[in-house]
Amino acid sequence: MKKTIFIALLFCFGIAAAQKPGIDAVFKASADKIEQKVIDWRHDFHQNPELGNHEIRTSAIIAKHLRSLGLEVKTGVAVTGVVGILKGDKPGPVIALRADMDALPVTERNDLPFASKVITVYNGKETGVMHACGHDGHVAILMGVAEILAGMKKDLKGTVKFIFQPAEEGAPVGEEGGAELMVKEGVLENPKVDVIFGLHMGAQFEVGKIYYRPAGTMAAVGDFRITVKGKPSHGSQPWLSIDPIVVAAEIINSLQTIVSRNVDLTENPSVVSVGAIEGGNRSNIISEQVEMLGTVRTFTAEDETMVFNRIRQIAEKTAEAAGATAVVELPYSSHYPVTFNNVALTAAMLPSLQKTAGTDNVVLMTAKTGSEDFSFYAQKVPGLFFFLGGMPKGKDPKTSGPHHTPEFLIEDSSFKTGVVAFCNLVFDYPELNKK
Repeated sequence: MKKTIFIALLFCFGIAAAQKPGIDAVFKASADKIEQKVIDWRHDFHQNPELGNHEIRTSAIIAKHLRSLGLEVKTGVAVTGVVGILKGDKPGPVIALRADMDALPVTERNDLPFASKVITVYNGKETGVMHACGHDGHVAILMGVAEILAGMKKDLKGTVKFIFQPAEEGAPVGEEGGAELMVKEGVLENPKVDVIFGLHMGAQFEVGKIYYRPAGTMAAVGDFRITVKGKPSHGSQPWLSIDPIVVAAEIINSLQTIVSRNVDLTENPSVVSVGAIEGGNRSNIISEQVEMLGTVRTFTAEDETMVFNRIRQIAEKTAEAAGATAVVELPYSSHYPVTFNNVALTAAMLPSLQKTAGTDNVVLMTAKTGSEDFSFYAQKVPGLFFFLGGMPKGKDPKTSGPHHTPEFLIEDSSFKTGVVAFCNLVFDYPELNKK
């Protein structure tokens, strides 16, 4: 109840006069001094990416750096996570800052001197490994923030908990991981976190700008697997079969009507996509079964329940009508809640973001159908998750390499803004207790 009242007060009072004048200038000067170091860290992590729950090299570098700053360091949190604790010399709240560390099974096509050449086997197939979502930048930024704040310990009110999280993109099949496991293992306790901040690079957002949104910011996600089981036959005699490929095709087409006919798109966007389909191994054999993998994105619990139910109904009844069966697993391997920014906290901290980048460079954005497991932290404590522009100025967002693709690229000059933003948030938030 006290926390609810406090957050309400934040909304009423804001932080127009939160921190002593000039401290943001100190942060900008400090960020200038370590900018090249942050860039070098990012290049190194980019050239040596590691998949979820395997960030061994990455976590070792982070832990070594935090220990060199005099922080209390915990390793092996949620498999490979690292947590650093910096206690200020003055009393105050516990503020958590989070960065994710994992890369993706993507083969890079960028012509960079620090491009990834790493190859691995993922789900039985050889693939490259790449930081195709900016997590290398997130880690480098938070390492820079830790260095600056550790040098200002005498002025720091409260405690800062630096959370370096593995497996945001999902743990390997059969394993737990990511923010959900970190919360389960007590990362928000001992000391108990009062508020958490996180950021994400944006390859379609202009460098030097910060993008934010109160309330539902990124979608809830649930993946699914639909297995259609039919009856095999020789390809020349389809009348002897119950063809699961034909049934799967009908299911895929019908699933598209959920968004177009069942979701009120004037209220909230939703997405239903089939991303993989596998069945059969020869042109003249009608296979016995087909497997489909897909994803669902929604912004309310009500929409999610409705969409999940419709997927099951469409798959099972379409298969039944053809004499086949469909087994629907939903969620299949992962399920993230909506990434929800506490409305009062967002309003209260907006001046911090504005003095970081300039009022005109802080942009209210639309909700994004991507997902983020930062949502698990924000379910437990008030959270603010914002986006940092990483696209070179003047570039067309439509031609900039999207996230999770071989051409994904972010600008080195973007990181300094992230460093200053986190520092401002950390120093501004304790002042709100005085309101």
